[in-house]
Amino acid sequence: MERAMTEYDIQGPARTCAATGRELKPGDRFYAVLREDAGKLVRTDTAADAWAGPPAGVVAYWAGKVPAAADKPRKPVVNDDVLVDAFDRLAGTADPDGLNFRYVAALLLMRRKRFKFEDAVRDAAGGDVVVVRDARGGAVHHVADPHLTDAQVAAVQAEVFRVLGWQ
Repeated sequence: MERAMTEYDIQGPARTCAATGRELKPGDRFYAVLREDAGKLVRTDTAADAWAGPPAGVVAYWAGKVPAAADKPRKPVVNDDVLVDAFDRLAGTADPDGLNFRYVAALLLMRRKRFKFEDAVRDAAGGDVVVVRDARGGAVHHVADPHLTDAQVAAVQAEVFRVLGWQ
């Protein structure tokens, strides 16, 4: 039986600093934080001059710059380190959205040759697991395979890009 994919409910990039409440304008540098709150992934943005470092327990954080209104959309710039950080912080999650996010992040990292496919195995509970190795550090990761359809993988990938501000 195929489980319906749960939609993420995460706002995109904010134009307001979470620390000061002031508007973030084109050209302003900011830090974005992705954290889990009551089973949902929540994003907040903080102006660079108000940034005091990442709060404890965040899934990921990264720096960015508010684009000018005239800037054309471009192909997303994928930051492998941010993606690996989000992937690592979701290790051990049982949340279906977190499992989907982690699986698609692993696929993206394999496509970018940061992760190398090692094996496909079954865990003790009989679930399918993909084993990947980090090409840089050699760490081995076991990633639960949620058996997403191609359409679901594409939807989660788009959501990963949107959440991380890469759209």
